[in-house]
Amino acid sequence: MDRQGLRKVVIGTLRTIAPEVEESELVDAEPLRQQVDLDSMDWLNFLIGLNQKLKVEIPEADYQRLVTLDNVLDYLSRKLQ
Repeated sequence: MDRQGLRKVVIGTLRTIAPEVEESELVDAEPLRQQVDLDSMDWLNFLIGLNQKLKVEIPEADYQRLVTLDNVLDYLSRKLQ
């Protein structure tokens, strides 16, 4: 899956948690949780959703590395290779 396709999956998963998200308003290098105003439970549900859609295991130890949309996309790209 290329980065653009992966981005669509990530944004689609994010919209299941926060339907008001507008992809065009997201800044890839800014903290995602702050942009979308997700609490810790919403963030966990987002990561679980990514796990279910992409079949990628995201260990709890890696959660702190997933801050920006770029971080999430880079992490998932590596995991999917």
